[in-house]
Order: sequence, then structure tokens, then C-alpha cells
Amino acid sequence: MDDDHSKGNNTTVDSAKADRSIWLMKCPPVVSKAWQSSAASGDSPPLAKVVVSLDPLQSEDPSALQFTMEMAGNEVVNMPKSYSLNMFKDFVPMCVFSQTNQGRIAVEGKMEHKFDMKPHHENIEEYRKMCRERTNKSMIKNRQVQVINNDNGVHMRPMPGMMGFITSTSKDKKKAAPVKSSEVKRTRRDRGELEDIMFKLFERQPNWALKQLVQETDQPAQFLKEILNELCVYNKRGTNQGTYELKPEYKKSVVDTGAV
Repeated sequence: MDDDHSKGNNTTVDSAKADRSIWLMKCPPVVSKAWQSSAASGDSPPLAKVVVSLDPLQSEDPSALQFTMEMAGNEVVNMPKSYSLNMFKDFVPMCVFSQTNQGRIAVEGKMEHKFDMKPHHENIEEYRKMCRERTNKSMIKNRQVQVINNDNGVHMRPMPGMMGFITSTSKDKKKAAPVKSSEVKRTRRDRGELEDIMFKLFERQPNWALKQLVQETDQPAQFLKEILNELCVYNKRGTNQGTYELKPEYKKSVVDTGAV
């Protein structure tokens, strides 16, 4: 009886918090890593403060309600401390579920608002500087040379039983069809690392076609489109038709360009 009762508990869902309102927020990788680092340290200090501003003269206007976030920590150098939260209400209804180590499932709440988090305009130059530094670090290749003490070549000899895998006849070689470059499966990079590479490419030239960016980054086209839709504007007409360029808030200022 006890076993049957315990099995029955694993199939039930605790819905006591089903009506609790939860906010879904998409934040930059540097903010996510800073919060994860703070959580891993074991301390529980406040991570950030959300400020809600409302114009009482235009209370019925949705744009009159503004959300900003002020970061509490100073662990990351050059990380902006002030961010804008762009709220969206037009999204697919979602709920948050949790599961304990014992397999118990519970509803933690439902999504009430969805936010996109980005640095304030006055902090955008600071954020660009941080992204460029991170891109430069990721492009440095740390090569190592290892000296083999055994110079008899034992480690380079084929092991017993491996000769069948190494040798092949000319007939087998003819059957092997070359792999087309379009069929090569590209591995996705880390999203934050790819964004840094994209900023670096757009510093080189202002407009890029999707095919060019696929060749430069060696990333899947669909994955690149997701990044481009967030960072860039697609030119449907004009002299730069069919190319992408950075949104105004991500473009380098004239002063910064002259400094470089």
C-alpha cells in the first residue's frame, strides 16, 4: 500500500502556486554570468533593483509605463550598471514548473510579462567596449608544444589489430565520395561569443549579406538569423538591398570611430 501511495504522489502536480505572477526576462550573457557567479559563492545579496516609472498624465498609454533595472554588484569590470526593460505582452502563454530530487512536480506560476533587457543609451559605449575586449580575448589562440620523451616512434606505430582500419585499397578510395561543403554540419558557438564576433565584423564593414556572415563565422544560417534579428536591420531596398546592418543603438559613435 505504501509503495502504491508513493507512486501515486509522483504522478500528481502541486498547483498551489499556479496563479502566482512570474516575469520572464531575457538578459545579456555578461549579466547572466554575473548572477550565476554570485549564486555559486553561497551569499545571497540583492542582485538588482527594478524601478517602475509611470506618467500620471498618460496613464492609459502603455508606453507611459517604463521599467529600468539597476545592478547591485560591481564584480565585472566595464559592465553597465543601468539597463532598460522593454516589456511585451504579446507572447505565447507559459507556466513555470519545478521538480525536486524525489520527482515531485509543482507549478511555480504563470508568465505575466516578458522583458528584453539591454543597456541604457548612455551606457552603450561602455557595453561596446566590454564586448570588444571579450571578442579580442576569444580570438587569441593559446597554442602549446609538448615534447615527446620517447623518440623511438613507438607512440606513432599502429597498434596490433588496427592495420585493417588504416589500410585501404584504391578501389575503396574511389567509392568514397567527397563531402560537399554545404553538407558539413556546423557547430553552434556560445551565443555571447558569437555576438562579440558579429560586433567585430560590423566594425570591419557596415553591411553584410547572410551568405558572407555564414562563411566568416562558420555558423548555421538559421542560428545566425536569430542573432541578426536582434542586433541588425535588414535592408529590403536601396543600394544595400539584401544586406544586414547594426541597429542604431549598437552602432559605434562617430567619436569612437575617430578614436580607433
